[in-house]
Amino acid sequence: MLYNFWDIFRDKLDSMGIDSLFMVLDQITFRTVASVIVSFFFVIIAGRPTIRWLLKQKIGDAPEFYNADLNKLMMNKANTPTMGGLLIAGGIAFSTLLLADLTNFYIHMALICLLWLTVLGGVDDWLKLTASRRSPGRREGLYTWEKLVFQLGLAILLGYFLFTHGHNKDELHNLPHVLCLPFQKTWIIDGINPSLIFLPLPIFMLITVLVVTATSNAVNLTDGMDGLAGGIVGVIAFAMAVLCLIAGTPEEAQRLLLPYIPGSAELAVVAGGMAGACIGFLWFNCAPAQVFMGDAGSLSLGGLLAYIAVAIRHEILLAVIGGVLVIEVLSVIIQVGYFKITKGKRVFRCAPIHHHFHLVGWTEQQVVVRFWLITMVLAALGLAIVKLR
Repeated sequence: MLYNFWDIFRDKLDSMGIDSLFMVLDQITFRTVASVIVSFFFVIIAGRPTIRWLLKQKIGDAPEFYNADLNKLMMNKANTPTMGGLLIAGGIAFSTLLLADLTNFYIHMALICLLWLTVLGGVDDWLKLTASRRSPGRREGLYTWEKLVFQLGLAILLGYFLFTHGHNKDELHNLPHVLCLPFQKTWIIDGINPSLIFLPLPIFMLITVLVVTATSNAVNLTDGMDGLAGGIVGVIAFAMAVLCLIAGTPEEAQRLLLPYIPGSAELAVVAGGMAGACIGFLWFNCAPAQVFMGDAGSLSLGGLLAYIAVAIRHEILLAVIGGVLVIEVLSVIIQVGYFKITKGKRVFRCAPIHHHFHLVGWTEQQVVVRFWLITMVLAALGLAIVKLR
């Protein structure tokens, strides 16, 4: 909004001699950093009233696990208000609407993705957490297949429009369909680079579907301890903001031999908003948590990370930087698969894996902080890989 205001009234403000006050809005790096700050303070200011409203609505969590030992460890979390993801989504939306270029295609799709998954997760939270006080026979939350249908529907739309948007035959400066591999020089020099793999529409959409559904569900699985998902996603969002600035700047993309995606630099504002909102949410979600993000937060954060990664062609780097999320998902797959094959045996004490470490003796704070530290190292590794080409 502010950027568009400046762009429309640029000449008039110049004639009034006050254009210097707004010229900083031309700098995408400034708006990215400002987005972090704005979303952080949005969550901090809106946090208390939102938590009071959730308590008034009696939207409290009642965690139940198949593991009796884990139930004992988690019993102190009963009745903690959830659906705090509304705070995170609100912070991201507010900072994006305030600071991003609202004529940008990638911003439009980001807002659609955020709204879609926030509503989906919010409906699931509301049904799940109000079932007991409405009627004993009321189902608890959306069915798995219902959530998956909406996730797939969103991913298909995102994949199609990302593929068809801004198609340019001049591949030297536009590589929106390329498969970006680690250590590969993903740039066309003198019109020749036979190693590049350009994805057809069906494969591009398939990758989008896999990344969006996997990442949104991965964050959902990781959201099981105070501050765990919020801290991890906050670190990943910072790294993705840097990658957006590179992908959307032709000089930087060419210098690092990465695909240049025109207009994608604006997504750095969204990623910055994610980082700020997650940091702000930790103010209330750190142990002992005053509020949980619920599916409204975890699904939207994961889906938005995936959308940004697909848009700037860095799905593989997202898997590296978000390695903890990958491990969380794999632990569940391994546990369930081994349980079925062996008819009752388990690999881990409990899955997702953060609960396993909790049960073997780590305190909740140790698990959370150590997973944060691993994510920071993976983020540094992912950004280092960008340079190694």
